[in-house]
Amino acid sequence: MKDLKQYTHVFLIGIGGIGMSALARYFNQKGLTVSGYDRTESELTKTLSAEGIEVFYSEASGTHIQNLSKESTLVIYTPAISKTSKFFDYFKTQDFEVYKRSVVLGIITKHLPTLAVAGTHGKTTTSAILVHILKVAGVKLTAFCGGILQNYKTNYIGDGEEVVVVEADEFDRSFLQLHPTAAVINSMDADHLDIYETSQKLVDTFKEFSRLVPKGHLYAKSGLGLDAYTLGIGEEADVQVNHISIENGSYRFNFKQGEVHLTGLQFSLPGRHNLFNAAAALALAVDFKPELAKEFGEALTSFEGVQRRFNYIYKSDDLVVIDDYAHHPKEIDAVYQAISEMHSEKKSVVIFQPHLFSRTQDFAEDFARSLAQFDEVNLLDIYPAREEPIEGVTSDFLLNLIQHPSKHLMIKTDIQHRIATAKDEVIVLLGAGDIGVEAAKISKHLHETI
Repeated sequence: MKDLKQYTHVFLIGIGGIGMSALARYFNQKGLTVSGYDRTESELTKTLSAEGIEVFYSEASGTHIQNLSKESTLVIYTPAISKTSKFFDYFKTQDFEVYKRSVVLGIITKHLPTLAVAGTHGKTTTSAILVHILKVAGVKLTAFCGGILQNYKTNYIGDGEEVVVVEADEFDRSFLQLHPTAAVINSMDADHLDIYETSQKLVDTFKEFSRLVPKGHLYAKSGLGLDAYTLGIGEEADVQVNHISIENGSYRFNFKQGEVHLTGLQFSLPGRHNLFNAAAALALAVDFKPELAKEFGEALTSFEGVQRRFNYIYKSDDLVVIDDYAHHPKEIDAVYQAISEMHSEKKSVVIFQPHLFSRTQDFAEDFARSLAQFDEVNLLDIYPAREEPIEGVTSDFLLNLIQHPSKHLMIKTDIQHRIATAKDEVIVLLGAGDIGVEAAKISKHLHETI
């Protein structure tokens, strides 16, 4: 690839993706002409358009790409794009510079201090917390986030290049393109077996990523067996959170990392998994600038969360509605733990949209176990994303595995009625597909009518 400064145009195939849109915003801020394609319009692509980025929703829009110069245009694609993409085929056959998102992100961060957040769960929330506490403490940073930060209503921060924050994404082994100066690994649970085939190959790739981190600057959850400083909640570890209590719906706790001791910290995101995410973010921030440890700890109080990560879209004495991106059994376990801790007096109702046929097949029994913890289980059809159907793998197949007296198949149009008839219940909408669109509609409806 040429030096990035030699390009005047950037075209992104799959620009509406959360990671791709952050790159689009980065290049747009740098003054390049940015455009891209996505299959469907979304709130995110509408926002990109409002920021001056041209977005196409049909591959019939061939005139635009034919006017692009291959000498001055960088083409970036997400591995989630269709193999039959006409745009991708055109750029490849016309000898444009075409690169995966991960390669470009690796080049951007190569010569800059980079804090990377890895793990099969918790990447987005941890990196968002890290961005927030660095920013509040006055650090000039660039950040590419995998979610919309509630505090800033964006997934990209471009305040400066004192440090870069990135999610180290294991999908398609993308994180091996990065050059981290410090990193955290939150988890290595089996996932993306359509890519890795076995859980051991996934673990081996995480270990390969860990070797990219300079010695003494890697942090990992206790029990992962990595050559790293360990992170623990209420247990002995190199970095630990202890003296935990809940006051007015928020956690109070102490934090210890080497010579750094912080007491009386406050953090409002529910769930022990989010408390761990806060500790992981603090560990990386302190690693980068230990002299600002006190400011980092105090900044946790004002963190408002990430869209679709345990978002309260409605909350009253009788009804609580939560929207969350959870799409893996371990993530569902974490959501249930948070609900049972914060809302133990209410009936828990889950509405789950399975994500990918392959993931549903690979973890069917684990999904059945994790969903059965709720007082009522409702399943939507499987969201296919990039996949073709797998024979016999349906929501009905998953429902039959769930040992539960109150379980149902549901269609999207039933969700609003189910919420309208709720009484003293917590209803949580879970999934990485388009259930988030339904959650946004429901939030708007509830706040307009109740």
